[in-house]
Amino acid sequence: MRKEVKEKYAKYGIDVNKALKELAKVKISIHCWQLDDVSGFENAGSLTGGIQSTGDYPGKARNFNELINDLDVALKYIPGSKKINLHACYQTGNIVDRKDVNIDQFKAWVDYAKERNLGLDYNPTIFSSPMLKDGLSLSSPDKEIRDYWIEHCINSLKITEYFGRELKQKSLCNIWIPDGLKEVPADRLGPRKRLKESLDKILEYKYDKKVMDVSVESKVFGIGVESYTVGSNEFYLSYAMKNNILCLLDTGHFHPTENVADKISSLILFSPKLAFHVSRPVRWDSDHVLKLNDDLQDVADELVKCDILDKVYLGLDYFDGSINRVAALIIGARNMEKALLKALLTPWNLLKEAQDNYDHTRVLALQEEIKTLPWTEVWDEYCKKEGCLDESGWYENVMEYEKEILLKRG
Repeated sequence: MRKEVKEKYAKYGIDVNKALKELAKVKISIHCWQLDDVSGFENAGSLTGGIQSTGDYPGKARNFNELINDLDVALKYIPGSKKINLHACYQTGNIVDRKDVNIDQFKAWVDYAKERNLGLDYNPTIFSSPMLKDGLSLSSPDKEIRDYWIEHCINSLKITEYFGRELKQKSLCNIWIPDGLKEVPADRLGPRKRLKESLDKILEYKYDKKVMDVSVESKVFGIGVESYTVGSNEFYLSYAMKNNILCLLDTGHFHPTENVADKISSLILFSPKLAFHVSRPVRWDSDHVLKLNDDLQDVADELVKCDILDKVYLGLDYFDGSINRVAALIIGARNMEKALLKALLTPWNLLKEAQDNYDHTRVLALQEEIKTLPWTEVWDEYCKKEGCLDESGWYENVMEYEKEILLKRG
């Protein structure tokens, strides 16, 4: 990196080396489900429950070995600290019914993570199952259905606890359900009351808070549940605050005109930590690959200027089957890190000082001025320090992997 680059940032009070060190410490949880279109290893059939992956690009991972091979290729080109985010449907070895899933089905994942010094996060898989009656799970009026998913979630807490203890990295168990109705409901309160009672029973399991956290994830609507979502943001925000767990924000799960970044500063005043699934919605929760756009940058900016990078679970959540899936994972993860780097290279102290002095002209002028700073040279230096190829090299290698490996899969 040229000396002039550091000097340009130093004029604004930014220490480039410090920014690079801070970025290298941020753990990004890489979602395994981009590599196989959320299929999992259960051979459960097509996706249901508001989940949809589009595209039929060749080379999709079909089993554990193929998926971790693809994951290893992607990880080579993603700099920084990383975790792997799993769903319950990615159990290996002796496949069991979801309510019976336990640590035995995830020992191979723990071995994989240990060999690579990675952490693991976990999500109960409450979709694509015959035990979703009319699309309902924890809020179902059918006690048998509710009890089934309660047991699945309790076992999920135990698996997450196992991850945290074995890997000595704190793990997150995130609960999302697809429950809702296509038409305007006759009863909004009843399903939410049942969801609350189900969550209460799940949390009767006294998990070890030293090795894991629990979050609940809201959604504004989904396919087939356009009129009513049981697990709304208001419901989960209230439940999380009352029960001392985390309310996870998925950037694709809100109304298109909502600014998810704006929620961060409010939540962190009342919650010790935050949890994120970062996606790119196109008019709805379409889970497109992350681009380095204004919405992503706004989230990264808030995390940095609120000084909470050490208080956030930052996971990715998108699944595009229309392009090379390994490349999709790399592109999105690198864009997340680029956004964080740009945020770390921003003189927030100067901007805050101008705002507090009512100098809004200076705020606007400075915001535009820093856009011309050479952050891409800093990014190239970061990749070099992390042993990753910069923008000029990784794509060709992934295309060669596609030619030699992916295209030969049946």
